[in-house]
Amino acid sequence: MKVEKLLRDSPVNEQVSQKLNELIKGISYGTVTIVIQDGKIIQIEKNEKFRMR
Repeated sequence: MKVEKLLRDSPVNEQVSQKLNELIKGISYGTVTIVIQDGKIIQIEKNEKFRMR
């Protein structure tokens, strides 16, 4: 499912939307995981990786 569809179809408040944007913009490598329970976002996890070249 695309993020746009998830955000459009879920009851996401402005605070959650802003936090997701902040986390996505602030990460170069890694993952942002959205945990959903009963159709509602209950948790957001950020796992950042640092590449050593």
